[in-house]
Amino acid sequence: MKVVKFGGSSLCSSEQIRKVADIIRSDAERRIAVVSAPGKRSSGDTKVTDMLIALHANHTAGLDTEDALSRIIDRFASIINDLEIDQSLLTQFERTLVHYLETITSKDRLLDALKSCGEDFNAQLVSAYLNQIGVRAEYMSSKEAGILVTDEPSNAQLIESSYDTLNRLKDTDHVLVIPGFYGCSENDDIVTFPRGGSDITGAIVARGVEAELYENFTDVSFIYSAHPGLIDRPHAIREITYREMRELSYAGFGVFHDEALEPVFKKHIPVMIRNTNDPDVEGTKIVSDRAFIPEMPVIGISCDEGFTSITMNKYLMNREIGFTRRLLQILEDHRLSYEHIPSGIDNLSVILRTRQFEGNSKLEEVMADINDKLEPDSMYVEDDLALLVIVGEGMKEHVGIATKTTTALSDNGVNISMINQGASEISMMFAIAIKDARKALRAIYSNYFKEVKV
Repeated sequence: MKVVKFGGSSLCSSEQIRKVADIIRSDAERRIAVVSAPGKRSSGDTKVTDMLIALHANHTAGLDTEDALSRIIDRFASIINDLEIDQSLLTQFERTLVHYLETITSKDRLLDALKSCGEDFNAQLVSAYLNQIGVRAEYMSSKEAGILVTDEPSNAQLIESSYDTLNRLKDTDHVLVIPGFYGCSENDDIVTFPRGGSDITGAIVARGVEAELYENFTDVSFIYSAHPGLIDRPHAIREITYREMRELSYAGFGVFHDEALEPVFKKHIPVMIRNTNDPDVEGTKIVSDRAFIPEMPVIGISCDEGFTSITMNKYLMNREIGFTRRLLQILEDHRLSYEHIPSGIDNLSVILRTRQFEGNSKLEEVMADINDKLEPDSMYVEDDLALLVIVGEGMKEHVGIATKTTTALSDNGVNISMINQGASEISMMFAIAIKDARKALRAIYSNYFKEVKV
């Protein structure tokens, strides 16, 4: 049993859907397919999900929705007509959208319902096409599949009992096509997952049916050791662990959202990243453990922007019982999450994502609270920071990683604000100025991968 998930770029047009159908029927073990909404056909195109969000915006603003609605239907019509699928699907799609617009009064509920339509309509369409070409297939909604979620709009979390319900699907003798991105609450409301929603659905289904393999088809053949847009022809990773992938996803790797690994990680189900446009290439495999390659202690380098640090200095801080606990309580009181807390005996820094301070006065309020409750001798803020992260299971067994990295940054004129190494010893973080991010990434990449022939 394999669960296979197709992203928006894999399903953006009739031509791509034909490729997807060929991939499904080429392997009898691919019996469950999770699909995204149609993505962009070109750089200037619009994703169907964005069209649905625009429809919601027009409706809630009291504007005419006819044009926005027509654009969505026309997009699906172009696919259905080219694939020569039954036109009744189009009528059904339009009725569904109009029904949601006319009956759902809550703005948040309506947004989730409309956003889910991209995946839901595409699942119906793909199922119809598979049956048309002789592959026995069945569309199954998230509710029918048993994906039960918590009731927080746009931030669905799976209810654990869903796995038992999903398990009944493992003995299917035909292809099931399930829409990604959303589930249903106990009140039968549609609730969407956060970022990377279709990847999350695919992983949930794979765990539920105890799949031997979860194949994630996208528009690249591999996960690369660095962003291909920043590094010319980066090293292709053949095998990577869940831990390494989690660290890199957190630090900006866009191929796989970090939350989407959690369901399969717990059951050690391997994940294969594959390319819809080059399906014979095996791609990158994400596994629980891998063999250590001595000449390759670092497997990937990533850099993510948009961080702010607050640094506190206080003489004898290390002797003050409860200092860090009280700092964390202040962050919790202001509903702020932190990324790293590097510290010394008389100083401590907390690094947070800058977006948490946008459009509000939380930064000023937090600093006032810190002054009042912790009484630091001094305090300062650094913004416009980037976090450069190097990752590799082999770092635990390799001497000199930090020296090699700091030397590369120093030789290229990059100042380091902070360094932090995780307790797992498979990652190391360097806080640098955003303006130096690209230069730093290239400098470190050249150090670790220039001569790699693996």
